[in-house]
Amino acid sequence: MNDIKGDPSSMNTVNSLAQAIFVVNKHAKTAPEPKTLYELKRLSLNKLLTEGKAKKLGLHFSDNPRYSAQQSDVIVECGEYIFHLPPSREDLKKLPHLGSRSSSVRNPKAALSLSRAKKILQAYIGKASEPKPREQAGRPRHQARSKTNSAFQNTFPSSFLGKGFKL
Repeated sequence: MNDIKGDPSSMNTVNSLAQAIFVVNKHAKTAPEPKTLYELKRLSLNKLLTEGKAKKLGLHFSDNPRYSAQQSDVIVECGEYIFHLPPSREDLKKLPHLGSRSSSVRNPKAALSLSRAKKILQAYIGKASEPKPREQAGRPRHQARSKTNSAFQNTFPSSFLGKGFKL
């Protein structure tokens, strides 16, 4: 498991990629904006599947179905790790349904930071990291008040500000 910390040539082993996907997926579950993390996971797993480094095992019932309707997920095995993805129409037709998820099957622990995991996966899929909105150059941090607000007359002035104070 420590093969990621060393030389860059070991970054593309199946287990190191699976470990990076595991870390990204774990952080996506609690992130306020998980969309980009789940997209990174999906793209990485799809590339591993097309290269034959991962395989689809079957379908399981989802633990957290949307809109309280029964839903299935595709179970993907990659190295020592098992992941789930939303199924395509082909998956629903071709893959065997394995019933409910087994609570005894657990992924191994991963000792890898989120930033390192994202770099590994972005290098693997060939996608550069997108700048965060707060880091974009040329954008002012605080927006100036528009002139439409200056015409506002406060009909209930605060007594704290003193008599007759208006915005």
